[in-house]
Amino acid sequence: MHLHGNRLSLTLALTTYSAPIWDETRDALCCLLKERVPDLAEVDITMAVHERIPASLGQVGLRAKSVIVVGSGKGGVGKSTIAASLAIGLKNAGCQVGLMDADVYGPSIPHLLGASGRPEITEKQTGTDEAGTPVIARSIAPITADGMKVISIGFLVPADKAVIWRGPMLHGSIIGFLRDTDWGNLDYLIIDMPPGTGDVALTLSQALPLTGAVIVCTPQDVALLDAVKAINMFKEVGISILGLVENMSYFLCPDNGKRYDIFGTGGAKRKAEEFGIPCLGEVPINMQVRINGDQGSTAANFADPSTAKPFEEICRNLVKNLAARHVEEPPLPSLSVL
Repeated sequence: MHLHGNRLSLTLALTTYSAPIWDETRDALCCLLKERVPDLAEVDITMAVHERIPASLGQVGLRAKSVIVVGSGKGGVGKSTIAASLAIGLKNAGCQVGLMDADVYGPSIPHLLGASGRPEITEKQTGTDEAGTPVIARSIAPITADGMKVISIGFLVPADKAVIWRGPMLHGSIIGFLRDTDWGNLDYLIIDMPPGTGDVALTLSQALPLTGAVIVCTPQDVALLDAVKAINMFKEVGISILGLVENMSYFLCPDNGKRYDIFGTGGAKRKAEEFGIPCLGEVPINMQVRINGDQGSTAANFADPSTAKPFEEICRNLVKNLAARHVEEPPLPSLSVL
């Protein structure tokens, strides 16, 4: 920090975890300094990265600062598109992001990202046992798509083949994706959940401490009823709700600019207020978003401001809310070990 007359310059170092709110954090600090020091004519803030390695989570050993599941009470509401777009938006902002497709029976993340290939098994010697025999650790090398590490059952089975598994096999695949994938150090692991209220949420809640869930719904009452079931299900297994996203919220006609509330309006906001949870944003019906998804280029949603804006707003609101929650959490008590 350097003060030259009435001009102050300083460096603000923040983690990549908070990258989506760097600009507003910098602007807030600038306003605060000018408020506290009235004589300041200019404040020059240079941003820098503060490195902070994530801790290992749960028994699976995943190294991520936040694990966020994206769920819905029913299929057909665009959950996977929102999950993929959330991951891409966080990555574009500067976060280290992984994307896991836990929708084993209907994996669509590979198609949405235009990703293909088969994850390879890598081996690495981690030491030797008492007899001097090498100890080999095996891990799954995830597919890289749009600058993110991605894993999905869709990479392991043909696209036209149905996955027919009982509960234990489903449980084993989810744990394997978490434990055995070489995720590296992540700010966020985004998990695309199966639709409905199955047992995947229970598996995840028992495997590691989840940051919370984002629920995707559409505005009409029948869809909101299913969203309420999803909210209650996540709460029952001890997963907090980070917010609602209203997809297909409205249609803005490109010919006349008129807004059409095809499925109703404001349903997610009303439910969010009713449950005391945030509404993270509204995503309108947009033909280009559908085209990008069909073509496997969901990342292109962020190339056009008209499609990028709602997704970027969801990312900012999510990270802002997480930051506020961290501030509100009381510090851990100090313990003296005698």
